[in-house]
Amino acid sequence: MQLAYTKIGVGHPFFILHGLYGSGDNWITVGKKLSETFEVYLVDQRNHGRSPHDPVHTYEAMADDLKELMDTLGIEKATVLGHSMGGKTAMFFAAKYRTMVSNLIVVDIAPKTYTEEEREAKEITNHRFILETMEKADFSQIKTRTELDELLQPKIQSGSIRQFVMKNVKRNKQNGFYWTLNVHGLKLNLGNILAGLNVDAFNKTGGVKNFPVLFVRGGLSNYIVDEDVRSIRSIFPYSELVTIDQAGHWVHAEQPERLHQAIMDFIF
Repeated sequence: MQLAYTKIGVGHPFFILHGLYGSGDNWITVGKKLSETFEVYLVDQRNHGRSPHDPVHTYEAMADDLKELMDTLGIEKATVLGHSMGGKTAMFFAAKYRTMVSNLIVVDIAPKTYTEEEREAKEITNHRFILETMEKADFSQIKTRTELDELLQPKIQSGSIRQFVMKNVKRNKQNGFYWTLNVHGLKLNLGNILAGLNVDAFNKTGGVKNFPVLFVRGGLSNYIVDEDVRSIRSIFPYSELVTIDQAGHWVHAEQPERLHQAIMDFIF
């Protein structure tokens, strides 16, 4: 699949993979800062942003999408950063195509499978509920973004999550609204999105040791907890873990300067 992307800067290639409901544009602030040093690619993953929709939404497929993009661009090796869903794509890619990665950076996601029980216990975002709410939105009855916000508010009470979700609304040629996300496809594939890497398989092989690895978590987020360090080190034995205080799951939006500094300290 030919993914859409935005390229900025000159230097060693640096690919950024967004999370669920996101797009490459969500990373423009961090991307512009990194472009002072690197050739940055802000990628739209499949079923998001300007990239094609497809009924298949697995990390194996998304890792192959990135491989195809790098091959098309003639890039043999790059730094790969992924956030949340994009972080899992980055981990799958790095494990499968080890010679194509110079540095791996995973932002606020662990390699584990996130179960519904854990989501409830840790107060992790209920993605199924959000996607079902998005799918039920009747755009034939909505004329303004304010009306859409009011429609979503009873079901998605967090204003920040509503605003993030609404970044995926565009107007068509008839001046009506539509979701740029493949909402139905993502809902059907939610089990794949919550799935993780097979830790036992890496235990047998000694893990991935081909390149430096950095995990970054938000100090206010529950997506990476202390108990996850064991599984992280099982797959990436020499990885580092940095916690950015006063940041939740969307570290790049809440603490962009501190995230940039953590990345630069890690690489250099």
